[in-house]
Amino acid sequence: MAKPNYSYVKRQKELAKKKKKEEKRKNKLAKKLANEESDKSAEEQDSVDES
Repeated sequence: MAKPNYSYVKRQKELAKKKKKEEKRKNKLAKKLANEESDKSAEEQDSVDES
């Protein structure tokens, strides 16, 4: 019977964690940018309405 390669399994787990963390970071950044854009456009509309 073949012996399990624990270092390979550990590396795969680490890579999966890293990938998931990176995806999360990208999603947060995209969300933040979208939020800033909506705030910016709302401020622009307010200034247009006041004029």
